[in-house]
Formats: sequence, structure tokens, C-alpha cells
Amino acid sequence: METVLFGLFIAYLAFFTLQFIYYGFIFSRFSFAQPQEGTPKSIAVSVIICAKNELENLKKNLPHFVSQNYPNYELVLIDDASSDDSLELLEEYERMYPFIKLVKVENNEAFWGNKKFALTLGIKAAKNEYLLFTDADCRPNDANWIAEMTAHFTAKKTIVLGYGAYEKIKGSFLNKIIRYETAITAIQYFSWAKVGKPYMGVGRNLAYKKSEFFNVRGFMDHMKIRSGDDDLFINQAANAQNTTINFNSESFTYSEAKKTYRDWFKQRRRHVSTSKYYKTFDKLQLTTHFVSQFFFLTLAIVLLAFQYNWILVAGILGFRYIFNWIIIGYGCSKLKEKDIIFGYPLFELLLMITQINVFITNLFSKPVHWK
Repeated sequence: METVLFGLFIAYLAFFTLQFIYYGFIFSRFSFAQPQEGTPKSIAVSVIICAKNELENLKKNLPHFVSQNYPNYELVLIDDASSDDSLELLEEYERMYPFIKLVKVENNEAFWGNKKFALTLGIKAAKNEYLLFTDADCRPNDANWIAEMTAHFTAKKTIVLGYGAYEKIKGSFLNKIIRYETAITAIQYFSWAKVGKPYMGVGRNLAYKKSEFFNVRGFMDHMKIRSGDDDLFINQAANAQNTTINFNSESFTYSEAKKTYRDWFKQRRRHVSTSKYYKTFDKLQLTTHFVSQFFFLTLAIVLLAFQYNWILVAGILGFRYIFNWIIIGYGCSKLKEKDIIFGYPLFELLLMITQINVFITNLFSKPVHWK
């Protein structure tokens, strides 16, 4: 038994080392980064929003997009064969604003229900080289959203990763968990972009040049995969030379988070099912992070239960929580998510359990994508 416990202790130290590397040398690159001020530009931009049965969200959010403080942009609105009154509303907006271009997508048997097909039509219809993407259920945090995102384009940086936040719901525990997961995900993809290994972005807030889209043949290599118009595209097109990040608060977008655990769980299933198509290195680093996290905490519980070197084990566990808490705290502060910092230990555990549940569920059934 002593030999087994010693082996578990060595493994415990190994997983702690991996966690320390992730937080101390990777995630800290974003958490301790200074805000990067972009250079104001007046480049022509096409803002692209794809909608399918989003009438209420469009009513609420479109006013924020037509009132942007930017001198040179068009708003490309894509109706993806909506069955509600979304198209009628979009047509009304097109009549009211000359800078709006409406793209009407009809059901196509080969691409039915595929958001990538609709987005491809919108991208081709866009008249400008610079593209800025968000979703119909999102609103920009500021009237300078376009200006802020485009300010980070340079001659070399042709992809800009932004932050898509969720609205806060007072008194909602689920809302805090969702925002914690969103913030942690952003800390990860911002950090990896900072170290030159960008691997994903979110379609709620993403910008790139049209040439980057056509350089990788758009979504063709993963068109049959319903999700991934954002992260799979970035995983394929982004690299250390062409990608930058923007985490100034004026560049954020906000949308409503899911209000039930069931809906959020379905959303998580879609996201996780897409990550298996990432590049090998990206799948490996994500898996290694989760595995080291899971087994570090599991082994800590086992070793403490048997009181094996319990003072050292407890000391390492405490150090890990304090160290990670600091990294996560600074990262969440940059993302204006300070209120979720104090729930870190509990949120981490609950999110880990949810991830395992998602993985097991996805083994037996396929998640539903797009509407």
C-alpha cells in the first residue's frame, strides 16, 4: 500500500507541475498583459450578422448596430430561411438605412440548416475587405465597437480575436457558472494567441480580412460539420504572424446566457463536439490541461483521505488554489467579470463535472447544431 501511495504522490507532483506550467507560463501571459491600444482607422468594414428565427433579438439589438460611431461601414444582414417574421424586420431596416445589405438565404437541400453556407453567401456579398462578425443575439458594448475592433488591424495582423461576454443576471447561480466558463475559455484562447499558438475565437466577436477566408477555401474543409464557423475557421487560418487579440472593454459584445441548465448543457455539447476537429497540438494542449486538472484534484483527495504526507499534499493544494486564483482573478478583471472570481474553487469543480458529463453524453448521441 505504501508503494501505491508513493506512486500516487509522484503522479500528484507531476500533475501539479503541469498545472503550474499552464497557469504560470501560459495563462499569465494574458492575465498580466497590458491593454494594447490600437491605431484608430477609417478602413471600410463590413459587419456581418447571420439570423435564423431571431425576431425578438433583432428588434432589441439592431438599433445598437445601426448607430455605431464609425464613418465607413456596411451592415450585412443574412436571413437564413427564417420561418418567423425576421425577414420582414430586416427588409424594413434595409429600406431605412442605405448602408444595410440584406442577403436572403433559401433552404438548400445540400446545406439545409448549415450556418456556414449562409455566412459564406454573406461574406461573398460583402463589398469590403475587412469583415467583423457577431450574432443576432448580441449587442456591442459601446458605440465605438467597430472602431475599437478595427483599430487592431495592421498590415500583418489580419485576424482580431474579441471577447463575447454574457449579460449578468442578478441572483442567478447558473449565470455565474456560464460566465465563469466563458471567461476561462477567453483567458485560454487569448493566452495561447499571446504565445503565438492561436487556436480558436468566438463568432460573437471576431474580425478578419476577406482574403484570410479565401486563403483557406472558407469553410469548405469542415462544411459538413454544422458548428465551427468561428473556432474551426480560426483553428485553420490563424497563426502567430496574422493574429492579435483585443480585450479593451469597448470592444466587447454582450448576449443573454442560457437560463436553464438543460439549455446550457446542450450548448456545451455543441462546443465540445467541435473541438475534436482541432489541430493535433491544440487538442493535445486542451486535453492535457483538463487531465492534469482532474487528476491533480482527484489525487489530492485520495492522498488526504489516507493521510499520506498530508501536510505537503495540503500545502501544494493550497498553493495551487491561491496561485491559480491570482491568475484567474487578474484575467477576469480584464474581462470585467470580477464578481465570479470568488466562486473559483466551486465553479472549477462544477465545470469539470459538467465537462465529463458532456463527454460521456456525446459518446452516445450527436448534439444538435444551428437552428
